Order: sequence, then C-alpha cells, then structure tokens
Amino acid sequence: MLDLLVRQAILNDRPTPCDIACKDGRIIEIAPRIDAEAREIVDAGGCFVTPPFVDVHFHMDATLSLHGQPRRNESGTLLEGIALWSDLKPQQTAEKFKQRAKKLLTWSISRGILAIRTHVDTCDPSLMAVQVLLELREEMKTYVDLQLVAFPQDGYLRDPKAMEQTQKALDMGVDVVGGIPHFERTMAQGAESVRLLCELAAERGLMVDMHCDESDDPLSRHVESLALETVRLGLQGRVTGSHLTSMHSMDNYYISKLLPLMAEAQMHAVCNPLVNMVLQGRHDTYPKRRGLTRVKELLAAGINVCLGHDDVLDPWYPLGTHDMLEVAHMGIHALHMSGIGEMNELFNAVTTRSAAAMGLEGYGIQEGFNADMVVLQGRDPIEAIRLRGPRLAVIRRGQVLARSAPLASELILDGETTTVDFTLDSF
Repeated sequence: MLDLLVRQAILNDRPTPCDIACKDGRIIEIAPRIDAEAREIVDAGGCFVTPPFVDVHFHMDATLSLHGQPRRNESGTLLEGIALWSDLKPQQTAEKFKQRAKKLLTWSISRGILAIRTHVDTCDPSLMAVQVLLELREEMKTYVDLQLVAFPQDGYLRDPKAMEQTQKALDMGVDVVGGIPHFERTMAQGAESVRLLCELAAERGLMVDMHCDESDDPLSRHVESLALETVRLGLQGRVTGSHLTSMHSMDNYYISKLLPLMAEAQMHAVCNPLVNMVLQGRHDTYPKRRGLTRVKELLAAGINVCLGHDDVLDPWYPLGTHDMLEVAHMGIHALHMSGIGEMNELFNAVTTRSAAAMGLEGYGIQEGFNADMVVLQGRDPIEAIRLRGPRLAVIRRGQVLARSAPLASELILDGETTTVDFTLDSF
C-alpha cells in the first residue's frame, strides 16, 4: 500500500505523462504506469509537476509589518525602508511577530514554497526575532524547511553591539552568517566587515549569505572582497552574494574581471526582481536604470543564479503574496530574458538553483528523494509562469498540504455560458 500515488504527471525530463509512487516520505518509483493501491491519489491530469519552490532570500522578521501602520516608505528607497524598520522594531512583540510569520507561512505553503532562507535582524538588543524564528523553525519543520541568516541590518561595524549580538545569534542556533557591507560608514569598513564575517563563518563551519552592493553606485564593489575572502578561507560553494545591484551600473571592463573571480569562488548569486525593481534607480531622472544584477552574464560565467522574493508587505515592498512564479514572471520582463531557454532558467532559479544554494538534501523528483512536489496549472514551466495560477496540489513528504482548483472563469455571451480556462489545450 502506497502512501500517495500521483498520476499523469509531466516532469521536466519526461515529455510524456508518468506516475509517481510515494511511501514513507520518499519517491519509490517513477514509471509510465504504476498499478498499485494508495491511501491517496492525486490526478495531475497531464499537468506539470515540479519540485517545490524555494525562496532563498526573504525577511520574515519584517513581513506583513505594514498591516495597520500609518506610515509607509513614500520615497521607495532602501534607506527610508531601513529607517522605517528602525521605527517599527520597538513596536514588535514576540506574540505579534510569530502571528505575522505564521500567517505568511500559510501563504508560502499554499503557493508551493517548502523551503525558505530568511534573514533575521541581529541588531535588535533583545534578539526577539531570532528566538521566535528558531522556535518557528522547529514548530514548522514538518511542513517547510526554514534556514536562518544572522543579519546585522544596521552594519556589523557601524552598530556598536552588532558583533556581539550576531555571534550570540549563531550560538543560539542560527544557520548562516550574513552581512551588509555597503551600509557600513566607509568602503574600507565594508571590506573589513566582509573579512570578519567570512572568518567567523570559516571558524564555525557555516555558510555565508551577504547583502552585497544593493546600490546604484558602480563603485560599490564589495562582491570583489567577498569573492577574495571566499577563496582565501576555502569557503567555495558555501557563499552567496545577494542583490548585487551595483553590477548593473559597473563598466563592462570591470565586469569582465569580476565574473571570473566570482566563478573561481564558486559563489551563488541572488537577484530579487520584484523588490529591486521598486528600490533601485530612485535617484535617476531619465533614463531610469532597472537596477537588477547581470543575471544573463552571471549564468554565462557558470555562476549559480537564484531569484528571491525578498519582502512582502514590509518597509521595503508594499505588495506581494509570496508567489515565486510572480518573481520569475517579473524576472522575464525586467531582465530581458524572454527566450525559451532563458525562461526555463528563471524557473530553475526559483526551484533547483535556489535549492542548491541552500544545500537542500533529497530535493528533486527522483526515485529515493523526498516526496516533495507541486502540481502546477500548465504543461510546462513557461506556461506555469504565464498563468501564475493556483497550485493544484502541494505535497510534502508524500502528504498533500494544499489543493486548489484551476484558474478559470465563466464567460456569458449572448445568453450562453462558456468556461474560459486560459490554457492552450484546444490548439
């Protein structure tokens, strides 16, 4: 008796429908037809089935914090967002914070996001958010993998207590070392913070995920220091540079030097299309820069590029429902990546590539791997991005966590009712 049998699934590596048998939380067989009894059957009906979505860059401590708040980020800049968060932090309580985070996770899971790397501010003297997210990581581990980054939001050197508190957060059980070198007082202090934080990660055997060069300034080049320290300390494959938006303003000669350094360091890169399309270019008149890192060039250099959602209803981003298909959709437009191969790569950037950056084990739809998957409306990744429809089924360790009906409307013309399903099946 199987725990779950998914019928008529289209997989990336199998152009014809197949069945997926799951037992004891694992995929035990994938075949054109599996004749077996199962406690639960999901009929994918020829729809595309993917490994879960992974959000490798998020801020759960600030999420949904704009709800009921009278003040918003009117300038739309990164710096006003940081200032607004400083005003909001003292108003937070552990109870309210956990309530917001749990609410967000209901959205995440229903959207098929079953792994999240979230940065957590370590400059709050109470470290309340750290404690709450550690508790939530344990409470929600059956449903979602949470990976926490110790993030000194106000600067590792700029904030006088950030060093002590960041190390305390790591002692408490936070998974990853974070940083924000471009927010330090000087470029030299930014480079010094990169060195210190990478040394801290090397001492503790931890990964690094650093907010790096989230700026329109082409001279913000801390990613260069990050690549250097990665190689010097033997951290290859364990370091992520997030945002990297200054790369859109750097001259091409410097980029031709930088990309090989990042590739040598085996760095991961994270682009956040939704949020950085809002935050960047705010000092421009016309033409206005898009403010996103050079995803095409990074991929061509062999660097693992991921896409993150970053924020939902917080001081930096006033919208969002935590949908990684929306992130990929924005990426197609803002990054000029509308070719067939390019769109498929952006789908990978919210699934397999992000899973690699997080170091997730047992991820993917293969025999012997975790029985985690999402049934999407559409026949392939590109149609799923186009429709951005409900997730028809979200499955974790062989258990169905969420179900939705396909996106459709009833059209009434000349007194006759027709169902419009937005797919191209009739062609």
